[in-house]
Amino acid sequence: MRARLTLGIALVSIVALLGWWLWRTTRATAPSASTHAKLDVIDAGGPPIAGTSSALAPTNIYAHNLMLRKGPTGFRVYVRWLRGQMARTSRNTNPSLDDPESFYIDVKNGVIHTNVGDLANFLNEGISNSPLKNIKLSGDGDQLKLKGTLHKVVPLPIEVISTIGVAPDNRIQIQVTKINLLKIPFKKLLAGFNVTAASLFPSTGIPGVEVKDNDIYLDTGSAAPPPHIRGRLTSVRIINPDFQQIFGDAREDVARVEQWRNFMQLQGGTIDFGKLTMRHVDLMMVDLSKNAWFDLDLTNYQDQLVNGYTRMTPEAGLQIFMPSLEEIPADKKNHKISMEWMKHRNMPPPSDVTSR
Repeated sequence: MRARLTLGIALVSIVALLGWWLWRTTRATAPSASTHAKLDVIDAGGPPIAGTSSALAPTNIYAHNLMLRKGPTGFRVYVRWLRGQMARTSRNTNPSLDDPESFYIDVKNGVIHTNVGDLANFLNEGISNSPLKNIKLSGDGDQLKLKGTLHKVVPLPIEVISTIGVAPDNRIQIQVTKINLLKIPFKKLLAGFNVTAASLFPSTGIPGVEVKDNDIYLDTGSAAPPPHIRGRLTSVRIINPDFQQIFGDAREDVARVEQWRNFMQLQGGTIDFGKLTMRHVDLMMVDLSKNAWFDLDLTNYQDQLVNGYTRMTPEAGLQIFMPSLEEIPADKKNHKISMEWMKHRNMPPPSDVTSR
C-alpha cells in the first residue's frame, strides 16, 4: 500500500514538473499582448517608432523640380527640392495618389514656390462669403500687396499693404500695415466705415486662415488644396511671380541637386495608385521631358503612366519614366494589346513596345 502511494506521488510530481516546464517554454516563445500592441502603433507625424510595422510607416519622399497640380482647379505647387515623408491621414487607409486627402506631406527640408496668381484665384474661388472680391496679389521680398473690391454698402476699390513673415507655430503671418480705400488712407475713414483687416475675411469657412485684428495667419498645412504640406517653416518671401516657402535648412540641398534630373522618389511604407498596392515602397518617377519642371497632375497622372514606360529594378522596385502632359498623344489605342494580336503568334508585337 505504501509503495503504491509513493509511486502515485512520484507520478503526480513528474506530471506537475512537465506541465510547469511546458508553460515556461510556451510563455518564452509566444508573443505577448503588449508585443502585438507595439506592432500596431504608428506615429503619422514623424519617423516610425521602434517596433512599428513597416507597412504602416510613413513613406519617405524626395522630389526635385516637381510641379504638382492638385485640386479641381489645377492649383500648382512648384517643388524646387523636397525631402520628407508622405504620411497617412487615417491609420486604416493607405496613402493613395488617387486620393490626395489620404495623406499629407511632412517636409523636413524643402523649397516650395506657389504662383501668386494661383493664390489669388484660389482666394477668389474658395471664399464665397467674403466681402472682398476680385483679389489680385503682388509684392517683393517681405512686402505683399493685395488689391480688390470691397463690398460694404457699395462696391469700393481697396488696397491692402502688408508684411509677411513666419509665426512661431509654423504659420505664415501677414501683418497689415496700411489699408487704402478709394486711394485715400483708410485711417481717415475708419470711424465712418468701421472696417479692419478682420472684417475683410469671414470669421469662419476658410480652412487654415485666422484673422486677429490686423494680422492674418495662414496655415500652409490646410489652406491650399490637398495633399496638404506641413513642416518646420523657416522663411517666406515674394520672388516675383512666386510666393516662396523654405522648410528646414534646405539651401545646401538645393545647391547640391541643381543639376539633377526632374524626379519624385518614394521609399518605404505602403501606398496605393490606380489598381495597385505597393508594400515596402520602392518607386521612382522620372520626367522624360526637358522642361524646367516635372509636371505631375494628380488628377490625370494615370494618362502620364500609360504613355510612359516602366522598368522593374533587381530589388523589385519600379522606375516609371513619364512624359509631360502636353506631350501625351490624343490617340491612345496603341497602348492596348488586342485579342487579335494574342490569337496570332506570328504577328509582330506593337511598335511602342519594341521601341522601348
